Amino acid sequence: MFKKLFSPFHLKGLRLENRIVMPGLASFLIEDDGSVTEKTIEHYRMRAAGGPAMVIVEAHAVTPEAIVNPHQAQIYDDRFTEGISKIAGVIKSEGAIAALQIHHGGRQVPFRVIKQKPFAPSNLPCPTIRGDVEPLTHEGIQRIVQAFGDSAERVVEAGFEMIEIHGAHGYLINSFLSRFSNIREDEYGGDITGRARFGVEIIREVRKRIGDSFPLSFKISAQEFVSEGLTTEESIELLKVLVPAGIDIVQVSAGNDATPEWICQPMFMEKACLADSAQKIKQALDIPVMSVGRINDPLVADTIISEEKADLVCMGRGLLADPELPKKAKKGNLDDIRICIACNTCMESIFRKGRIECLVNPTLGREKEMEIHPTDKPKRVMVVGGGPGGLEVAWISAIRGHEVHLYEREAALGGQLNLATVADYKKELLNLISFQKSQLEKSDVRIHLNHEVTLDTISEESPDVVIFATGSVPLLPPMPGIEKPNILTSTEIFNGRKPDRKKTIVVGGGPTGCEVAQHLSANGCPVTIVELLPKIAGQLESITRKVLLGKLKANNVQLMTENKVARIEEDGVFVIGTDEKELFLEAETVVMAVGNKPVNGLYEKIKAKGITSYQIGDCLEPRSAKAAIYEGAVIGRTI
Repeated sequence: MFKKLFSPFHLKGLRLENRIVMPGLASFLIEDDGSVTEKTIEHYRMRAAGGPAMVIVEAHAVTPEAIVNPHQAQIYDDRFTEGISKIAGVIKSEGAIAALQIHHGGRQVPFRVIKQKPFAPSNLPCPTIRGDVEPLTHEGIQRIVQAFGDSAERVVEAGFEMIEIHGAHGYLINSFLSRFSNIREDEYGGDITGRARFGVEIIREVRKRIGDSFPLSFKISAQEFVSEGLTTEESIELLKVLVPAGIDIVQVSAGNDATPEWICQPMFMEKACLADSAQKIKQALDIPVMSVGRINDPLVADTIISEEKADLVCMGRGLLADPELPKKAKKGNLDDIRICIACNTCMESIFRKGRIECLVNPTLGREKEMEIHPTDKPKRVMVVGGGPGGLEVAWISAIRGHEVHLYEREAALGGQLNLATVADYKKELLNLISFQKSQLEKSDVRIHLNHEVTLDTISEESPDVVIFATGSVPLLPPMPGIEKPNILTSTEIFNGRKPDRKKTIVVGGGPTGCEVAQHLSANGCPVTIVELLPKIAGQLESITRKVLLGKLKANNVQLMTENKVARIEEDGVFVIGTDEKELFLEAETVVMAVGNKPVNGLYEKIKAKGITSYQIGDCLEPRSAKAAIYEGAVIGRTI
């Protein structure tokens, strides 16, 4: 099945047992004072135990002003060495190579975090954070160069076996390398040699501190996808200057502070979308390379290695979604892998909530507290509803020892996820459904399809526990004309048939409305979104939102924010804007995407009868698949 993925690789005295690397990926499971917690240690232990050859621990700030978030890992003082040494210890105890990434956030550090202007090569603010920056003086540059060297010594002292210098993603080193962010006129700017000088000095200083035999990696954004930004060809020329300073291997990434969609690629983008860039660098330089970017499938990873596009593959979000991915793949148990769907919940959660979470893996960041233990009181459990929440609670309950019966009124499992996968860019949601279905089969859950559950059904089955995961249905708000025949819901749009090319109004500019508009416009329908709020898709994860809005613009979808639908006619809708004037919009079809309402009538009746029962997912409150899966995971572990 695998030609090269599980072959060994040697890197400057290190033997990697396979070609899979977990790259430095923020967990933010760090206390405000920078100390390591038991959650941090367990997070990395589990990833190492899952079978990758090497684990690169997330970016550690080399100075106090280098941190992008209070929960970022830090290494600028000796007091941090003890904590990170525990991480190195558990990674090595599980048989993986322990590496650590050192980092300076540069102009991407918010003022509110460090209470001073962030440092930058030039007086050019970060395009996303904005705010004034402080161009680095020669003295400031040398202070940071020394800080990288000091930090490298701590990494070695802590017991790590490789260091990676973060020179990508718009952070400080990358911002010196690129003309997009570096317009200096001194020896640290200008041509290739000048822009590489800061990086060269850091590499030389680190090499001097760690010795010639210690492996050193450099992470680069080979492409930035902005005007004046790095291209693969220019990055090759930069690496020709950087590598001789002491680099042993290059991790080839992409993107910067203006193009985060290339740093953490959403599901719109192809798998292994940066592998060709890695291949060009590998062919141009006599140095091994690591490829990163949407490599969530071990078969895709094997192809990259087999075709010599890279020597190692980085699987970051893939190992968040399923830390045992490498071991499962090696055994051939592909249907047991909980595949990352590139929803970017992980990245959004660390910045919005200050802790990492995952849609498909509810135990991420909660590994200890969500361990599964066998029940000592087996029960007869009825799960009503076969959506993602119902599937999760069913298989978790069953492997704990309960007798579980799952009832679904439709002919297939998956619930609303089946509708979501109609859009081409969301096809990978099918991987989540497939994983949950395989777990149902292996845990002996009794599945009852095409079965509408009633009070009589529950009385006949006499369960000890009933778990309702009955979901929700589209909301049709009371308004004049809501009964018109040209009214459709998102459920009716995502019916698997190619849409008619009719002029369409989508009422509601939330995530569902935007997905409806994208699906219709991609199939040739002229679409206008009418949204009451001033912002379209405000609830969406920021990177996905940026890409989705770009696609809507490319498909000529018209956006009308701060407009309320007054009434619906058979040939269009009347809307009222902030000027309180009525405007008629012509349309053949009107799609209502203004939210959902829970399907919970049966729960209320069962609850009145005193039967132990729970609600999870949308039938409790319409939200997301992530909430439904998490609630199912919790209930499954506690009943």
